[in-house]
Amino acid sequence: MGVVQIIVFCAVLLAIVPLLGGYMARVYTSERIRPVERLVLKLLRVEPASQTWKTYAASVVLFSLVSWLLLYLILRTQTAHPFNPNGFNSGTWDLSFNTVSSFVTNTNWQFYGGETTLSYFSQMAGLAVQNFVSAAVGITVLIALIRGIASKPLGNFWQDLTRTVMYVLLPISVVGALLLASQGVVQSLSDWGPVASQEIIKLLGTNGGGFFNVNSAFPYENPNGFTNFVEMLAMLAIPASLTYTYGRMVGSRRQGWTVFGVMFTVFVIGVVAVYLAESSVTPAQQAAGLTGANLEGKELRFGTGGTALWTVVTTATSTGAVNAAFESLTGIGGLIPMVNLGFGESIFGGVGTGLYTMLLYVLLAVFIGGLMVGRTPEYLGKKLEAREIKLVVLALLATPLLVLVTTSLALGTGHGGPSIYASGPQGFSETLYAYLSQANNNGSAFAGYTGYLQPEAGNLGANGVTFADLLGGLTMLIGRFVPIVLTLALAGAMRNKRAAPAGLGTMRTDTPTFAGLTVGTVVIVGALTFLPAFLLGPVVQGLTTQLF
Repeated sequence: MGVVQIIVFCAVLLAIVPLLGGYMARVYTSERIRPVERLVLKLLRVEPASQTWKTYAASVVLFSLVSWLLLYLILRTQTAHPFNPNGFNSGTWDLSFNTVSSFVTNTNWQFYGGETTLSYFSQMAGLAVQNFVSAAVGITVLIALIRGIASKPLGNFWQDLTRTVMYVLLPISVVGALLLASQGVVQSLSDWGPVASQEIIKLLGTNGGGFFNVNSAFPYENPNGFTNFVEMLAMLAIPASLTYTYGRMVGSRRQGWTVFGVMFTVFVIGVVAVYLAESSVTPAQQAAGLTGANLEGKELRFGTGGTALWTVVTTATSTGAVNAAFESLTGIGGLIPMVNLGFGESIFGGVGTGLYTMLLYVLLAVFIGGLMVGRTPEYLGKKLEAREIKLVVLALLATPLLVLVTTSLALGTGHGGPSIYASGPQGFSETLYAYLSQANNNGSAFAGYTGYLQPEAGNLGANGVTFADLLGGLTMLIGRFVPIVLTLALAGAMRNKRAAPAGLGTMRTDTPTFAGLTVGTVVIVGALTFLPAFLLGPVVQGLTTQLF
């Protein structure tokens, strides 16, 4: 059944891509300003004129800064909120810093349990709102890059943001929330809270923050196999479909399908690897005389197939929602999520962020291919020169460098010690995964690494925990906005280049050969950057009989 489920899921996803992708292309290429859109722009006092890349980037940063301040205010004034039936107080300042940074950056890393920490008002007016707008920010940056590649004006951030929320995210979320509620996902202002309305956008916007501590493994967030299937589709729908949008907007659908093919190939390999790893016993289970699949930490209502597929979907995208315990995966099963994060959000990735990261890899592959044949690299008729390649390399290497530095600080200085639950290779994996996840704005975790300790433990606000909160928050902010600014700078550089007709020596970028070159570039530059670290963690664990 697991294999059948995986095949059906892939078939449905393929059917969705041209439908949703074509719709989004019409949204972002339409010159018509609808009355509701005009009203929003008027309230914002914004004229829908195209911006330069610097102005577009400044708008992104300004909007995100205001969002950060408003959300911090909401979380720090929780005792004054309506819809707080449990009478929750505000969290500590360092926990609030981490949480705010997490949701504004579309990471949704959670050092807290939602049902024991946040009021319904904080969940709705704070976190759910950020689930919409942080996702929209990622898409707007991608659309600006696509326009730059296509030699068109970059557009206006405020108009793109409005269109993304009103015409893409909100309509699908309304339908999706009703569907989930009909299947048993809770939606109320009493008892368990407004879950369905937050559940759909956390997945559709590749956010990932759960209303409950155990996230989508909890029956009130994900009751059955059907909702599990729908929620996985929600995570991949927009990131996958944007490849088709890209093809339409640059005037070559083959380009879009080539990029999709690269992503889809690596995605399927990951699913197969996790499914095979989790269908076998671990070395520790074998030593204990146990047989069958590794069901430790899994929900039986989803099975091995539903768990393996979700594990790859949530880490191939930047969602981070979980329906099983990652720390209970086999050594090799746990390696695949780490490798997905090592790819740097390029295998579908977050909404918008995934495709613009993959386009950076595409441009790098074009540059490498050009060097191999001794010609000036060109992409869609535009020559790639020193400025463009410098921006590409800086954008691609910023996140891996950030991960390695922060992991070293946590382990080398000892300040990360209070946050690490396990010892040995598992403890190392917990730490590495934490900063991989936060830097790549994913949010999933090997659950042992913590930034919050219960007051009764006598450790609330302890130095090591505060260290994890602050370092994690800074990691998420840097990992989000440095690549965004560099990507928009690249959009501006590409916008100013003239496209020339393809010649006999032009390397085609819509063929299986180029797709293979791109896959190789992603693997070498992305995942292999972390190979020594992977060897110290999940690989060592997979070769031993240790559980921890």
